[in-house]
Amino acid sequence: MTRSDLPARDRTLPDELPDPGHIKLSDLSDALTLGWRDFRRAPVFGLAFSAFYVLGGWALASVAFASGQDWWLIPFILGFPLIAPFAAVGLYEVSRRIESGEPLDTSRILRVVFEQRQRQIPSMAMVILLLFMFWVFVAHTVFALFMGVSALTHITTSAEVLLQGRGLVMLVLGTMIGAGFAAVLFSFTVVGLPLLLDREVDFITAIITSCQAVAENLGVMAVWAALIAIWLFVAIVPGFLGLLVVLPVLGHASWHIYRRVMAG
Repeated sequence: MTRSDLPARDRTLPDELPDPGHIKLSDLSDALTLGWRDFRRAPVFGLAFSAFYVLGGWALASVAFASGQDWWLIPFILGFPLIAPFAAVGLYEVSRRIESGEPLDTSRILRVVFEQRQRQIPSMAMVILLLFMFWVFVAHTVFALFMGVSALTHITTSAEVLLQGRGLVMLVLGTMIGAGFAAVLFSFTVVGLPLLLDREVDFITAIITSCQAVAENLGVMAVWAALIAIWLFVAIVPGFLGLLVVLPVLGHASWHIYRRVMAG
């Protein structure tokens, strides 16, 4: 039984954590295989959790296109890896139950997810949202520096504007900055989020442990981060519909990577 299943009176003391271990590139392949297995085993949960992001993407796209400011989708798409990890919280619980042989009871899974509001995950969510909002602010600033302040309210997106001259330089620089934000938040959450669900620790300890895990496995984690970014981008291209499959598989796989890193 995970600490998230215990009553509050039994979760008063923090857990002792092992030092993060080493993983290999083959562990990524294994984790993805297990992630696909978990998604096929419980597709309803994956589709339900990822549907919120698909609907959110549609809503943002509708607002952007209706206002004639569809270029605003660019910082959202570049910044999506910042907020995607939070979608996986419910998927971690599904994978944990499959791993331990516990029943996939919908009410219990939803209860575990809902009870996280009394633990440390809301604090981690605030860190994620603040970084995402800061990224959006930086994206606005970069756009204004290259295209002019007036362009923020008058420009309409076209290939002629964004794919030549200053527009192209702006896209390259913005992508690099967005990648930096994503790398920081990846380091915070790749182990930190599943750790908060699985163990009784504060979110600062979870962030530190996650950063240590990334530092111990820098090459492998860099490959994993690149795979996540590429697959999320590909999933967004077909009207966000690819997220219905990509998000659940990556979420489940992230749980198995966490388990291997914190196997001690």
